Amino acid sequence: QVQLEESGGGLVQPGGSLRLSCAASGRTFGFYNMGWFRQAPGKEREFVAGISGSGGNTYYATSVRGRFTISRDNRNNTVYLQMNSLNSVDTAVYYCAADPRGRVVVATTPSTYAYWGRGTQVTVSS
Repeated sequence: QVQLEESGGGLVQPGGSLRLSCAASGRTFGFYNMGWFRQAPGKEREFVAGISGSGGNTYYATSVRGRFTISRDNRNNTVYLQMNSLNSVDTAVYYCAADPRGRVVVATTPSTYAYWGRGTQVTVSS
């Protein structure tokens, strides 16, 4: 069983930045591919960014590429999402997810991920 807990959300002005963190339990964190997803009111949950277990491969949704950066610290069982140049369309609940099956390719579909955090709200507004 893997437990995930997100933090770092909040209210930020357009053009601002936030850094989300996701702390994970478990002794095999380094084998998990990790993903960040988001869900805005009335919309489906969508892939934002993903990272392989080693951290060597990263993937981004087109809408955030160049603005967001995913990273991980396997010694501290934590994955991060640095978000820059935020705008109103980034407003959503952001979720951290873990895929423990050691896939070669980081998945972008929510159903692939077995474990989820409760989410953290990000609101971009002036």
